[in-house]
Amino acid sequence: MSAENTSLVIHPPGFYIIGFQTLPFINIYFFFLAFVYVVTVLFNCFLIYVIAFTRSLHTPKFLAVANLAVIDLFLNTCTIPGMIKTFIVKDNFVPFNLCLVQMFVYYTFAMLESFALAILAYDRLIVICFPLRQHAINTLRAMSCIIALSWSYSVGTSVFCTSIMTRLSFCNSVKVFSYFCDYAPVFRLACNDYTLHWSVSSVLSVLLLLGPFLFIIVSYICILVTVFKMKSVHTRMKALATCVEHIILVIIFYVPLLSIFTIGFYLRLIDPDQRVLSLSFSSCIPPCINPIMYSLKTKEIKTRAVALIRRTNTVAF
Repeated sequence: MSAENTSLVIHPPGFYIIGFQTLPFINIYFFFLAFVYVVTVLFNCFLIYVIAFTRSLHTPKFLAVANLAVIDLFLNTCTIPGMIKTFIVKDNFVPFNLCLVQMFVYYTFAMLESFALAILAYDRLIVICFPLRQHAINTLRAMSCIIALSWSYSVGTSVFCTSIMTRLSFCNSVKVFSYFCDYAPVFRLACNDYTLHWSVSSVLSVLLLLGPFLFIIVSYICILVTVFKMKSVHTRMKALATCVEHIILVIIFYVPLLSIFTIGFYLRLIDPDQRVLSLSFSSCIPPCINPIMYSLKTKEIKTRAVALIRRTNTVAF
């Protein structure tokens, strides 16, 4: 991890992204991701529009849902178009500064995705466990402050992580084995000491993935305790039904990522190409599924969608 001259910092013109080298028929996967991106943009924009222009949806829960939709839109926008350019157009060179920008944007919105799911768990916790005080505790102002704090923390953390990359010298290989300018694959190419970067990435991956995930687990334990204290079975089922879409989203986002980080990064039991494929898939699919789940499972959004379609048909005729 050390270089003979640590005082001289060498920055290359850029990096070459070289993931997916040994996987056959990989182009099919990228055309699938192009479809995923189109669905992501359409459904998230639709969800944001419906929430923004439906006064009855101006509640803390749907503010949190809109926040998730915005994050999903940016998260897939910063990766999928770049992957198509890199692996289908075969333009895999990324300038050094653009690499840092991509790294910053991706990790900012990946952190925000994790926090957004935790915020939605908080919303369910307040609604189910404190039904009589929910409107006093979970106000629009309180939810706005929580969301603003998550954005501030994510942006600040990403600024720090990205800025310390400029201390590294890259005097040997500039080939990044990933599907974008990924943090760990880039700093491992450095020819001077990257102990700080390794420590930061390890600690933050645990805190920012495991922290919100554990909060969600604790929230649902409290919710289950409250639900099973309810006397009516119908009331229990009604309370749990409001959590279904969120639980599905949590499983889709956290289980693959935690498995890949544990098995791939720390135990190193996964083939590098399979790790890159699994990580890209688990990163790109949740932003596509999230708005579909909330559109299909939420009565208010389905009602508004049907009303918009009927209005469009009426205008057309």
